[in-house]
Amino acid sequence: MRIGTVELTGQALLAPMAGVTDRAFREICTRFGAGYCVTEMVSAKAVSYGDKKSESLMEIGPTERPCGIQLFGSEPEVMAVAAKRAMDFSPDVIDINMGCPMPKINSSGSGAVLMADPGRCAALVAAARDAVPVPVTVKIRAGLDSSHINAPQVAAACEKAGAAAVAVHARTKAQLYQPGTVDWGVIRAVRQAVDIPVIGNGDVRSPSDAAHMLEETGCDAVMVGRAAMGNPWIFQQINAALREQVEIIPPPGIVSRMYVMLQHIQRMVNYKGEHRAMQEARKHVARYLTGLHGAAAFRAQAGRLVTFHDLELLVGRILAENQPEMG
Repeated sequence: MRIGTVELTGQALLAPMAGVTDRAFREICTRFGAGYCVTEMVSAKAVSYGDKKSESLMEIGPTERPCGIQLFGSEPEVMAVAAKRAMDFSPDVIDINMGCPMPKINSSGSGAVLMADPGRCAALVAAARDAVPVPVTVKIRAGLDSSHINAPQVAAACEKAGAAAVAVHARTKAQLYQPGTVDWGVIRAVRQAVDIPVIGNGDVRSPSDAAHMLEETGCDAVMVGRAAMGNPWIFQQINAALREQVEIIPPPGIVSRMYVMLQHIQRMVNYKGEHRAMQEARKHVARYLTGLHGAAAFRAQAGRLVTFHDLELLVGRILAENQPEMG
């Protein structure tokens, strides 16, 4: 599929996640087949003020293409300025967040509360579209709550304003990320309401989930979020399943999993410095340990990581504990 003039390399895409989809994680997921990725959301207002921390979130490496920069904000003029400044980092796409349900974001009129005002959503898209030479996309939710499901209307308004694609998280703002609350029917309704590409998001945890979402909703691609944490090869598995319909790629063995984890965290250290990287790495390491023998105890140790050498020592203990299963 294409987003405007940007050709994606597959139908399994990495969903943007605050505090998770940094450059290191995006590079690892792209390596394992993510057809497109998006940065963590960045404050349009902070970017317009020249905030250095926000600028660091927009850095894109050469191996993670195509990649979009996601901005959040509620003021069209500010969004235009931020989108223009984001072009200094050569994104392939500018994505506008209209789906974050967190109070800290919603209190400023940004994120999922924008779903209450399709006109403002359209104005944000138009402002960004007029400011940059790359495609502008949006990520929305089903609506504010179960009584206000309006994703098709918001998507249509954004399309009319110039959006090149829309990603739909099939939960409402009120549902946050609650398991079992996703409604893929909303994605299907959006697909029927617009002519631009529609990307489905919500509870895609396996190749079969991806295939079912594509079949049930008619969407053009799927976004994988939390299921990719500690499991970047899920993109490779989904791509194979979609390509062959019957091909199954098994998960990697323990040695391979630990090797990828070390590469991932080493990249974090390279980009952020050891102190900050190792604090942030703890949640990733815990995910890589899922299903291993002694995982609970090892996760507790992962929560105390301070240096990269600590992680190397932990990996040594993990491999020793799981030796019979290493193959």
